[in-house]
Amino acid sequence: MTQEKITPLRERMLEDMRIHGMGDKAQKAHIRAIKDFAGFLKRSPDTATPDDLRAYQLHMTDTAVTPPTFNARIMALRFLFGTTCDREDMKRYMQFRTQPRKLPVVLSLEEVSEILAAAPGPGLKYRAALSISYGAGLRASEVCNLKVADIDSDRMLIHVDEGKGSKDRKVMLSPDLLDLLRNYWREAQPAGWLFPGKPKINPVSSRQLGRAFNSAKHLVGIARPATLHTLRHSFATHLLEANVDVRVIQVLLGHAKLSTTARYTHVATKTIGDTPSPFEALKKLNEQTARHGPG
Repeated sequence: MTQEKITPLRERMLEDMRIHGMGDKAQKAHIRAIKDFAGFLKRSPDTATPDDLRAYQLHMTDTAVTPPTFNARIMALRFLFGTTCDREDMKRYMQFRTQPRKLPVVLSLEEVSEILAAAPGPGLKYRAALSISYGAGLRASEVCNLKVADIDSDRMLIHVDEGKGSKDRKVMLSPDLLDLLRNYWREAQPAGWLFPGKPKINPVSSRQLGRAFNSAKHLVGIARPATLHTLRHSFATHLLEANVDVRVIQVLLGHAKLSTTARYTHVATKTIGDTPSPFEALKKLNEQTARHGPG
């Protein structure tokens, strides 16, 4: 196989992304987006004009590119022109697409319990991994990249190194989860990665965890469109329903914006159901008026 030639423009953009501390996954996504634009343009992307950008955005609209993909490509183009090409003015000709934000699917405590109990074997590996996803609200990639040393049983914390946005954080470690992890460790004896893959020098993949979740979900008969990430949504919602401050939940989830965490208030049905309506105050006011008579 012949290796793809890297153009000077791509090399410079790769260097710029590394300087900005962008992760490998984000870098690859940006390069894919620029390649798509170059394919549409049929010449080097740095020669694009405002009319070219307009035509490309119309092309994406006409070919029914989804809003997330549309916006990801715009982000890559903004980086290319704003940083690598030093053409900040080109950002004026790029628009993001708005999309209706769907409320996340949330599992009940009973459903979470059933899924964790049904996690496939052999052994406790996947049950322990899915339990951390729910018990600490971790993303799939964060679970995969956990090391044995990240479990701090003295302080009852889990250290999350370089989560989304390359940010470290600490989350709670419940005593019951620690007991499960100890049983798993005695059984599997992991040395580096907490959940090693094959070969063991690599961590388990997000795809493997997703398959384990889907297997357990189908086994217990849950038909709703829940995914592995639903365990994280359920973690946040159940904390909110337990009256944990939304700002604490923001820190635990590693959200940069409080507004991202606040959307769980829309699915915290127990909290919503327990909140008294101001209509109740009308009844009390009417009763007081009836007792005292007109003023």
